[in-house]
Amino acid sequence: MYESYKPHPLLVQIPLTVSPFISLPTAVTLPYTFKSVPSTLPPSVIEDPSGSEKARYVISPGGGHAAHPSEILASCEALEKHMQKLKEESQAAIKDWEESIKQRDLAEKRRVAPGWLDREQTILHPVQLSRPGSEGRPASSSGRQEPTQKQKDKTIADTISTSEGEELDRAFGGLKM
Repeated sequence: MYESYKPHPLLVQIPLTVSPFISLPTAVTLPYTFKSVPSTLPPSVIEDPSGSEKARYVISPGGGHAAHPSEILASCEALEKHMQKLKEESQAAIKDWEESIKQRDLAEKRRVAPGWLDREQTILHPVQLSRPGSEGRPASSSGRQEPTQKQKDKTIADTISTSEGEELDRAFGGLKM
């Protein structure tokens, strides 16, 4: 393409001028602490040439401790397992503590009202097995008929309702009007 470069004859006749606004770069003076870059690379710090153990190239800021990243990772995992174990133990201790509180409350309630929370039923209903007037009397076999189950249930309901009223009167005192 370009066989030989020859400047144009008219351009050769124009002298070069230096602009006052442009400054040409000057040589840099190097400090006395300057160290030249070596021509070869130093041996790798990642790979140990002996191959016996991993090179410890992670160095603490104080310079007193060096470790390999896999050692750091292993210590972090061990710490995580230890923290998880402590967490599980503390949660089990809290659960045991809460259970002991529930057991103490239940024991206190049973001491105050035996049989109160021994079963699924939590409300106790008083049941009177015999009528109040028939306690000392033997059952007579004179011409009286035995009451039917419906009559027995009505009598028990009446007895329970009056005994509830009597219980309330004993507990809070009667209201006289």
